[in-house]
Amino acid sequence: MKSLSRRLFTASALAFGLSLSASAQAADIELRFYYPVAVGGPITKIIDEYAAGFEKENPGIKIKPVYAGDYVQTIGKALTAVKGGDAPELAILLAADITSLVDEDAVVPVDDVIKTPADKAWVEGFYPAFMENAKLKGKTYAIPFQRSTPVLYWNKDMFKAAGLDPDKGPKDWNEMRDFAKKLTKKDASGAVTQWGIEIPSDGNSLWLFTGLTTGNGVRINNAEGTKVNFADPKVVEALQYWYDLSKVDGAQPAGLINWGTTPRDFIEGRTAMMWHTTGNLTNVKNNAKFPFGIGFLPGKTQFGAPTGGGNFYFFKGMSAEKQAAALAFVKYMTTPERAADWSTKTGYVATQPAAYETPVMKAYAADFPAAIIARDQLKYAVPEMTVHENQRVTKIANDAIQAVMTGAKPADAALKDAQAEAERVLKDFN
Repeated sequence: MKSLSRRLFTASALAFGLSLSASAQAADIELRFYYPVAVGGPITKIIDEYAAGFEKENPGIKIKPVYAGDYVQTIGKALTAVKGGDAPELAILLAADITSLVDEDAVVPVDDVIKTPADKAWVEGFYPAFMENAKLKGKTYAIPFQRSTPVLYWNKDMFKAAGLDPDKGPKDWNEMRDFAKKLTKKDASGAVTQWGIEIPSDGNSLWLFTGLTTGNGVRINNAEGTKVNFADPKVVEALQYWYDLSKVDGAQPAGLINWGTTPRDFIEGRTAMMWHTTGNLTNVKNNAKFPFGIGFLPGKTQFGAPTGGGNFYFFKGMSAEKQAAALAFVKYMTTPERAADWSTKTGYVATQPAAYETPVMKAYAADFPAAIIARDQLKYAVPEMTVHENQRVTKIANDAIQAVMTGAKPADAALKDAQAEAERVLKDFN
């Protein structure tokens, strides 16, 4: 009888996509869902609530979130599970991990999972900027979920005290440098009591650095993911500018700036400006005791920011019924209403235009206009670095950035070495 129920479920789910009928009640399907915890706030509680909501609407399907650490730890655990023959059904992993997951033959194209015209219309409803690195070699491999861009945060009270317009952030590199210098304060002994700016450099270094390179009019890699441009003079200039904020201008802490503690430095008044993910927007909104502004990342020649964050991936090895259930869960998690709810609770960018037309998002944006800044910045956004052997090449770039920020190497030498090392890693893909 249970076998019959399973066959009925499979036929129904494959025919109708979201039609998870009463036969699913007998199927007792469990979907393991790897989820990375990478930002502040009660993220896991929200995910647990969404999973419970889906289970209530779909009796017999169990969602088992597995909180597997940060993004790097999560893809490591996922690929280890794949090699051990125990892959999860779903995972949220970096959009930039698409090449690694496809090269490892770990994931199923979304094109193989969707079955109906309505399914295809759903996939086409996400922002093109987020879909740019959800596709590879003509196939869609991922569905955007917790996507973000970095933005500039500033403390309006500190701006006012420094004689700056509290409602206008810096528009370009020159203004950002000037503002940061004006906002830096020292006590009688010469010790800094308030930094002008913090751009984290010890975690997600390359992601934030891509905001600088894009603002200088250069792409960090080619569209095919086979070449990088680390040694480009504009890339070198961007890294030198970042270093000079500390070494030359004295407006940013010297050495490495911690990704995880930077929002706390901003909230507690130790820095007047910071670059950070929109995924921390709600955290800052709920905890800052001062008015703050949000703006596009200032650039030298143009605005520019990388898209970032995680996508849903479907792993290989699922039965047809599990695949249908997984599709239903991903659809549930990405409805416009849920995307709006997720964005208002976390600060991540809602991944589809339809979410911004929901009553929840309209009301939220009217009360908190900063919520739509990242969405508007998408017109200037590019994908974060997405290349083959992405983890290795990202480490090469991060090591070079950190060598410069700590004073171990000059920018041109560090990036020249990184270029040569990355080319060795990527030679088999050219």
